[in-house]
Amino acid sequence: MIRGVKFASIPVNDQDQALAFYTEKLGFRLLTDQPFNEKQRWIELGIAGAETRVVLFRFDNGPQPGTKMNITYWADDVEKTVRELESKGVEFVMRPQKADWGTAAIFKDIDGNTFVVGSK
Repeated sequence: MIRGVKFASIPVNDQDQALAFYTEKLGFRLLTDQPFNEKQRWIELGIAGAETRVVLFRFDNGPQPGTKMNITYWADDVEKTVRELESKGVEFVMRPQKADWGTAAIFKDIDGNTFVVGSK
């Protein structure tokens, strides 16, 4: 039986720059950084309190950097999270908006991938 999502892959151009962005600005923690093949490494990140992991990957055929990702992160306080991330230089392309189901904002990573951060 399926028990959950193990990881979500995010397309990146430069694994070192992406690793710095995700650890230094978003606060993810490095779990694995090892050779994958002659072109890249397997970089797996964890998010505090979450079981799902994030993999920073370069795809030859597949998702390319700069796309709208179908990944939504959640935060207890979206407005506070936006302020904290903006203070670290994270660019938001949609300010927090309230709806009947909660609050959401959209940010970009260094490769132009966009993600939603919303309330649980």
